[in-house]
Amino acid sequence: MTQEHATTTEVPIRDETIRLGQLLKLAGVVDDGTDAKFLLADEAVRVNGEVDERRGRQVRRGDTVEVSLPRGVVVVRVTGG
Repeated sequence: MTQEHATTTEVPIRDETIRLGQLLKLAGVVDDGTDAKFLLADEAVRVNGEVDERRGRQVRRGDTVEVSLPRGVVVVRVTGG
């Protein structure tokens, strides 16, 4: 996944972890869990550089999530809140 046309967003979380599907909604990448499910099934989501298809994956502070969308790549950095 290239980051040539990437938009970067930092998302602070309260707890140590957040589920990947919830993070995608919180970051504004998807509107709901169904949208997240489709992106994950299309292997359009990478967590720390590795493709992940699990909506329930626990993402931690310091992790980076990259989402390949038709409008470009969205990079979400998880930070503390």
